[in-house]
Amino acid sequence: VAKDLGLQLPALRDRGVRVLSEGRTQYFSLHGKTGHLVTAERIDREQVCGPLEKCLIHSQILIQNPA
Repeated sequence: VAKDLGLQLPALRDRGVRVLSEGRTQYFSLHGKTGHLVTAERIDREQVCGPLEKCLIHSQILIQNPA
C-alpha cells in the first residue's frame, strides 16, 4: 500500500493511514514494518458470502492527515 500510494513507511504512520472494511469486522490491516496489506485474521469465505458464487469484501484506505 505504501508503494501504491507513493509514500514512505514513516508517512503511513504520520498520516494515520488505515484500512476500513464494511461492517463490524475489519478483515485487513497494514503491516507496520513493510506497509503491506495483510489479513487481520483468517477469512472464512462461507461465513462472509454464504452460497454466493462471487465473493467480494469491500474496503477503503483512509488517510487521516493528507499532505
